[in-house]
Amino acid sequence: MKPGLKKFLTLFVVVIFVLSIFTACSTKSSQQPAQSSQETKTSQTGEQSKPIKIAVIVKALNSDYWKIVEAGAKAAGKDLGVEVTVLGPSAETDVSGQLALIEDQITKKVSALAVAPSQPPSAIPFFEKAKAAGIPVVLIDTDANWDGKVSFVGTGNYNGGKLAGEFLAKELGPGGKVVIIRGAMGDPTHDERTNGAVDVLKEKGLKILDIQPANSERGMGMSVMENILQAHPDVQGVFATNDEMALGALRAIQAANKKIIVVGFDGSPDALKSIAAGELTASVAQSPYNIGYKGVEAAVKAVKGEPVEKRIDTGTYLITKDNVQEEQQKLNQILGK
Repeated sequence: MKPGLKKFLTLFVVVIFVLSIFTACSTKSSQQPAQSSQETKTSQTGEQSKPIKIAVIVKALNSDYWKIVEAGAKAAGKDLGVEVTVLGPSAETDVSGQLALIEDQITKKVSALAVAPSQPPSAIPFFEKAKAAGIPVVLIDTDANWDGKVSFVGTGNYNGGKLAGEFLAKELGPGGKVVIIRGAMGDPTHDERTNGAVDVLKEKGLKILDIQPANSERGMGMSVMENILQAHPDVQGVFATNDEMALGALRAIQAANKKIIVVGFDGSPDALKSIAAGELTASVAQSPYNIGYKGVEAAVKAVKGEPVEKRIDTGTYLITKDNVQEEQQKLNQILGK
């Protein structure tokens, strides 16, 4: 073989070898991003498929009102395909018990919280803790002066109180003598209901004889009303800021063989039965079912990064003997009766 040809062949072999190395490296390099992309896709899919868990924490589980909130929340969970747990202390006055439940759900790393705070100022540090942990917080039934909330879902309680005041003013006229039995002192829900009624009653010229707390409990409502009847035997009308207290007050009035107008607040099943029986005069109805349902709905939207209205008003209206049967049918349907 000629020296020139031998040199050319040697050079050719070297070039082919070098090219094969570059080709192999290029192929390996092009395959690597594809593998990373697949890993990312799997990771994202895993994150998206993680089950959404919503913890709904109410003020108590011992009344029809909160049972209806629970029914609405669980119905939303079923419709939206998410896991919903409804929790609450044994009484609305057990503020520390409710706070412990909130903290426990934060520790369990739920997807979102929907909370009806018994004492909002006490709850705000726990809401901040949830937010710091990346857990969205929706407030239901009772609002709080906290900018970190996703939304407030509930009733215009002040307007509901005004409805009660307007009804009493119409029934009794100027000079009518009224007492107000309210929920726990410092609870903003009952503050607003009381203030709404007081403003209307004063405007219409009625006399407010007394305002007493009965902590949203039927038994306490009865004992408070017994004391009121002793102190103010001439009372003509009662506004209780929830139905449990209204029904307790009614029991005391019946025991004293008196005829006094009693207006409650919530439109609970027991209140509706009493109105239908001609005992309780009226109840300002809100929609606890919608509060529970829309509260969960807002929480799920927040988890998914979807826009949520800052305030969702579920409305109020008055139930009397004129529309009580229709309302009973609605409630029976909600509760599956």
